[in-house]
Amino acid sequence: MNYQVADFVIRIKNASLARRRRVNMPFSNISKAIGKLLVKEGFLEDIKEETAEGRKILTAKIKYEKRSPVMTDVKVISKPSLRIYAKAVDTAKKKKRGFGTTVLSTSQGLLTQKDARKKGIGGEVLFRIS
Repeated sequence: MNYQVADFVIRIKNASLARRRRVNMPFSNISKAIGKLLVKEGFLEDIKEETAEGRKILTAKIKYEKRSPVMTDVKVISKPSLRIYAKAVDTAKKKKRGFGTTVLSTSQGLLTQKDARKKGIGGEVLFRIS
């Protein structure tokens, strides 16, 4: 596992497409923060930190509406080989139409693009989820 952000969101996407209710993954602070943000945005029902066999793990409960998963697609934008950053003015200009949420890593923590635009700050564009 080289890139924890992509690993976390892709595991959740794959589990939701396989109609799983829960998915377990290794614990990291960035994964926990992303999980809390996804719960706040309504893509996950809950995320819990547990201990199994002496190791910390995260258990995410996937949200479904009418037997179909809320999260259907994830596009990882910033990668270890190519980091993508956006200034505050860029996040204000490039307001995408349609559904989905873009997650940024800023100096004030993980924020959605909408929240970063309101605060007037930029950061690394991690992924887009719909």
